[in-house]
Amino acid sequence: MKKGDQMGLAKKVVIASTASLLLCAGMTGSAVAEVTPSERTEDAASSASAVTEDTDINDPADYVEGVETPVSERSPSRCDGPQTWISITSKSAYHVPAWWNGTKYKDGPGGTMSVSVTKSGTISAEMTVGAEAEMSGVIASAKVSVSGKIGASVGITTGHTYSHDIGKKKYGHLQYGSWGYKVSWTKYRTKGNGCGAGTVIASGKASLPTKEVGWKYWETSS
Repeated sequence: MKKGDQMGLAKKVVIASTASLLLCAGMTGSAVAEVTPSERTEDAASSASAVTEDTDINDPADYVEGVETPVSERSPSRCDGPQTWISITSKSAYHVPAWWNGTKYKDGPGGTMSVSVTKSGTISAEMTVGAEAEMSGVIASAKVSVSGKIGASVGITTGHTYSHDIGKKKYGHLQYGSWGYKVSWTKYRTKGNGCGAGTVIASGKASLPTKEVGWKYWETSS
């Protein structure tokens, strides 16, 4: 083969190789573009918003009693949903007390309290404002948007001994109960074609127990 023919053949090989590389790069770029950044963000947000029974509600960073916070939910609008629905609009951590004898103690001044549950019973959800008939819907919505541990009631058995030191010249209080929540709720009804925001037909507040139970301690001066 002549030297000129060899150089021409080499140029063809280089051009062909370059075209192949560009083709592969184009195909690779198409494959990566199939999952957009916005889709990945939506998936991550969906996973982060899920409420499960494994969530530790007693983590101080997440469970601060008496502090009301709004609950983020999807806008109460739909085209194919039920005619009425309930949304939880706010929540606050709340130790739902067991009011019967043998679950509350006071001692002092000073010293150490050593207590235990002496009588079994049941702590139930309570509608503090609104119709009691809406309770099942409120509980169902709260289990999804607040905590999977929420229920209509929780059983308390005897036992669960606990000790706590009392501050000098202070009186200690121990109350047994469920580490639950107070929630505000709103009930909607579809209007028009059902695709817009619903019409508010009821609202209220409820205290809801969870499966987490235990002693709450605080001190007073007398």
